[in-house]
Amino acid sequence: MMIAEIFRSIQGEGKSQGYPCTFLRLAGCNLSCNWCDTTYARGEGTDKREAEIISEIESLKGKRICITGGEPLLQGEKLLSLVRDLSVMGYDIEIETNGTFDFQQFQPYASVCMDIKCPSSGEESDLSNLSCIGKKDSVRFVVGDHEDIRFAASVMERFPIRGEIFFSPVYGFPPLAVAEFLVARDLPARLQLQIHKIIGVP
Repeated sequence: MMIAEIFRSIQGEGKSQGYPCTFLRLAGCNLSCNWCDTTYARGEGTDKREAEIISEIESLKGKRICITGGEPLLQGEKLLSLVRDLSVMGYDIEIETNGTFDFQQFQPYASVCMDIKCPSSGEESDLSNLSCIGKKDSVRFVVGDHEDIRFAASVMERFPIRGEIFFSPVYGFPPLAVAEFLVARDLPARLQLQIHKIIGVP
């Protein structure tokens, strides 16, 4: 598998925000978002066997792991094998995906966070994948302006979403604008700031 990095930190966003977490960042992405904050993960990364990856994860302690990217689902069957094995080992696994791939085969072993691409990203997710989001999964709208906020609300109106929903401002976009919109519309979504950036950790 092509790996960008493996490290231990605080989960800065999503359903597990605030918990200590091991991050497995896979290399490669099929999108090029305008505000991407992990552009280095679009590269080739380092090729590692599954046994190497598991050994490194075990050395970092803890049983909570976030698999992110890049776009992790690009690595398909190899990732599925790893996720199955980590699940058997007792890991609590979350996979972050840009919503352009079918993720159903991973759901028996991991929760999924579908990051829906808003207009300011310059990219698009496959919104049909929202029908596969379950109660243990989540959806995140990374919003960079008012158009993004309105887009996110329109997606929520058109597609029933069973999982938890987050509105996460692009770093630097005023969170107050998002908060005021959520309150005015009384939307069933949570404002979420990226606490890892606020406190200055990876």
